[in-house]
Amino acid sequence: MSSPTTPGLFLHVHLVSDSTGETLAGVMRATCAQFSKLIPIEHLHTLVRSERQMEQVIEALEKYPGLVMFTIVSESRREQLVSWCAENGTPCTDVLDPLLKTMSQYLGTPIIHETGAQHTQNDNYYRRIDALNFATTHDDGQLGSRLNNAEVILLGVSRTSKTPTCVYLANRGIKAANIPVVPGVDLPLEIEDLQKPLVVGLTISPKRLVQIRRNRLLSLNEQRTTAYVDETEVRREVVHAKRLFARHQWPVIDVTRRSIEETAAKIISLIQEREETE
Repeated sequence: MSSPTTPGLFLHVHLVSDSTGETLAGVMRATCAQFSKLIPIEHLHTLVRSERQMEQVIEALEKYPGLVMFTIVSESRREQLVSWCAENGTPCTDVLDPLLKTMSQYLGTPIIHETGAQHTQNDNYYRRIDALNFATTHDDGQLGSRLNNAEVILLGVSRTSKTPTCVYLANRGIKAANIPVVPGVDLPLEIEDLQKPLVVGLTISPKRLVQIRRNRLLSLNEQRTTAYVDETEVRREVVHAKRLFARHQWPVIDVTRRSIEETAAKIISLIQEREETE
């Protein structure tokens, strides 16, 4: 059986939540980042609150066996999921249960068991929702005319984690857009005149990028050899992007050995440094 250090190991991970699933996704990604070359295939099941909805989750588990991580308040829905996993030998874990029990014991306060309690509708909540909408509508160079409304713009060649990093930043309430860097394709003209957003370049080692792209093609059952995974062409792409970043004096982050969380933390640090100098 393959181990978590085997190159290109794919793992189906089912995230089951009676809320938005954001907590689960963050914990899962942070966990998977600790295993070299592990490629998790996320199956996000959100707002699971009825018996039928849980049955649909179980149908997905039967089709794509893997690991289950959940945060569910309802005792009946928890029992439905846990019982099925036990009967079928499927590993599952309640992500928040150990922490909640420890905190409850320490504080001497009962757990409220309220679905989505972390999503209290306050200013921070609406800021995050607004940022998520912004990241979605400004993904991959869309709506270039509105880029000045962004707080940060990420540039990089394909598969440098631009989109997931933008989504992670959005979960922190930061409006982030991203633009692909493609040799022979000009960047939006607006980027030359932007005053407000922090523009950050993402780079990666060509060797690692080829691995990521090959794994991506394998997950799509694509067997053909193309320039997309040709080492010489990929190296040219990376060099072209680096020269572009240097020409505009944009800060650069090497994501070769960084998790999405680490990349986002560095970007947040750059934003704070910029604010302190203004």
